[in-house]
Amino acid sequence: MNDARTTRTGAPAPARRPRLPAAGRKLGTVALAAMVILQVVSGLHADPGRFTTPIVAVLALSAVSFAAAARGWTRALTAFGAAVATGYAAEVIGVATGFPFGAYRYTGALWPEVGGVPVAVAVAWGGMGLAAYGIGCAVVAAWPVRLAAGALAMTAWDLFLDPQMIRLGLWTWAEPGPYRGVPLTNFAGWLLVSLLVMVVLWRVLGDVNGGRGLVGVYTTMAVMETVGFAAVFTPPDPLVAAVGGTAMGAFAVAAWARTWRVRRRGSRGWGT
Repeated sequence: MNDARTTRTGAPAPARRPRLPAAGRKLGTVALAAMVILQVVSGLHADPGRFTTPIVAVLALSAVSFAAAARGWTRALTAFGAAVATGYAAEVIGVATGFPFGAYRYTGALWPEVGGVPVAVAVAWGGMGLAAYGIGCAVVAAWPVRLAAGALAMTAWDLFLDPQMIRLGLWTWAEPGPYRGVPLTNFAGWLLVSLLVMVVLWRVLGDVNGGRGLVGVYTTMAVMETVGFAAVFTPPDPLVAAVGGTAMGAFAVAAWARTWRVRRRGSRGWGT
């Protein structure tokens, strides 16, 4: 029995293109554009801290949408939820014990909070976790190295995040450290938790190739943060712009370079 679809004239009907990948890419692109707009507005606003939660929300929506375009909404949402839960658990433990980041506390300026941890912080672990996971997948082929690369890419983001959040008065350190008040233990903790997030995402999403969508989310964040610290924030901070921009930029450039090489060889990436 021939189950191919035909038109009324008996001619084969044109094959329908799957709608899910295209819909995910479109939603991811729209959310990413919204994040850029919100970041620009926040940089010009007298109270930029109030934009933190909306920015994190659209960041997460963009990352989940690009992941869904490749692996479906069920896997994408499950992976996002698992990453959020992992990050949230680490933050709860960190606030209570000082491990693994060092002794710190949230000021209450970022709300809502659950268990003393702002919801936006947990969501950020999920959104940027997916973006960094995409970077790791795009940079190298071997799985252990992919997970390490993703964890390092995630930690590179914190070279921007912590100085910015301290500026906004969203959290404080018990013992300020050498990098704009951030102790070095914080970055060791970020690397550890980021690696756990990468493992969780790998277990849910499986063996996938890095694609342009999640790499684009990571790259956009790198560019926006670099420009913000270099020229928009008051006062500007060239040191953070240079350090964070170099770290995140290196991962973004490496990911794009390998993605383009793979496409030239005729391979198909995921989340493109």
